[in-house]
Amino acid sequence: MTKSGLEIPTDSKCEIIPRKQHDISRQAISENALKVLYRLNKQGYQAYLVGGCVRDLLLGKKPKDFDITTNATPEQVQKAFRNCRLVGRRFRLAHIMFGKEIIEVATFRGDHSNLNSEITNTKLTKIDSNMSKRSQSGMLLRDNVYGTIEEDAMRRDFTINGLYYSVKDFTIRDYCHGIDDLKNGLIRLIGDPETRYREDPVRMLRAIRFAAKLNMTIESNTAAPIKSLASLLKNIPSARLFDEAIKLFQSGHGLPTYHLLRKYHLFFILFPTLQRSFNYQQRSNKADISYAEQIIEQALKNTDYRIANYKRVNPAYLFAVMLWYPLAERTREIIMESGLTYHDAFDLAMNDILKEQCSVIAIPKRLTSTMCDIWRLQLRFSKRSLKRVTSIFEHPKFRAAYDLLELRASIEKGELLELAKWWDEYQHCGLDQRLKMVKQITQNDSKYQSMNKTRNKSKSFRSRNKGKKTE
Repeated sequence: MTKSGLEIPTDSKCEIIPRKQHDISRQAISENALKVLYRLNKQGYQAYLVGGCVRDLLLGKKPKDFDITTNATPEQVQKAFRNCRLVGRRFRLAHIMFGKEIIEVATFRGDHSNLNSEITNTKLTKIDSNMSKRSQSGMLLRDNVYGTIEEDAMRRDFTINGLYYSVKDFTIRDYCHGIDDLKNGLIRLIGDPETRYREDPVRMLRAIRFAAKLNMTIESNTAAPIKSLASLLKNIPSARLFDEAIKLFQSGHGLPTYHLLRKYHLFFILFPTLQRSFNYQQRSNKADISYAEQIIEQALKNTDYRIANYKRVNPAYLFAVMLWYPLAERTREIIMESGLTYHDAFDLAMNDILKEQCSVIAIPKRLTSTMCDIWRLQLRFSKRSLKRVTSIFEHPKFRAAYDLLELRASIEKGELLELAKWWDEYQHCGLDQRLKMVKQITQNDSKYQSMNKTRNKSKSFRSRNKGKKTE
């Protein structure tokens, strides 16, 4: 029996991989994570590295963060570390702060059927609602039932994330054949897939993300219920889906993730606004694919390239690109319905598109504000008087807006291609050349307007004369 009151029994099903049979070295583990593990062990608690960090270390990748699981309760962890704070309501967690690095510590999860059944019915209901609570669809609303390491392993989502590393003897504990699935490149849920997806529908997105990130295959039984249960994602808070969307598209594997989301009917659950902009005709060649599909694929390809080369990416830009064609379509609809000018209709369309999308994925205001700047600049690029060109070029979001213009031009071709080429040349030349370019385009516009006026006058004169001859 440990300090937490939880007994850790031995389990014959647990496969223990000794140090000689794996490649994990303490040198690859965060020093702060090691400090937490050593202190918990020293105070008599069980403590293990768990989840994605163990998986990534076995694959020779650098983990993004290091998570720890223990039989100490969150309150006991907090007592052991002064730099600890408790977070979460649905899952009670301890965050141990080391400057910018946060080591997340979770208590072993237990089986929900193991609640104290000897308590009276009234108290049992109260404890259930505080510790464990489900929605009618089976989704876990609260999960603070603690148990053993064996129970915790069964509560993990995927077998490859159910691996435990101990600094006591440098062994790996594998309760769910995760090592085998890691070697075979399989993403497999622990337990009944439908039940596990109903407990937390975000697991469907995680299956997609891991398959794309690790270049693995989703195991057939794990994949089977996804399409039919996709609508369960509508029950997930929009703020949580925003976090998941960032992980899906800005982790360096956005394009394969997008293809898998389309394959398993999850993409339009996240982006219902885009469904109207995609076409479904037979794709015999690239020309059969809608502009919206083409621009998303190219934007995700570019984003993956930037991340691979350690360049910064802005989620506001990606969302602006993805929603550009729905915005253009909605603008045309408003003009047809109301007869408003293009600019007024465009402003209304921006509000409509953002309202619809943010009801599913809660894009923060700081990002939607940037998106609107990028969109509005698309209308201003064609207005190239000296004053306007200077104002556009000095706009803080010019570069992001130009990148969208360039993407649109590569897809739509025609006059847009010439416009993008002009702005590319403008931003890469000196001041004198810029003045010449603006002067030349202004003269050309004046000639064009003069020709139009002459043409219109000629048409009007011919029309009047034709009427007189008839008389």
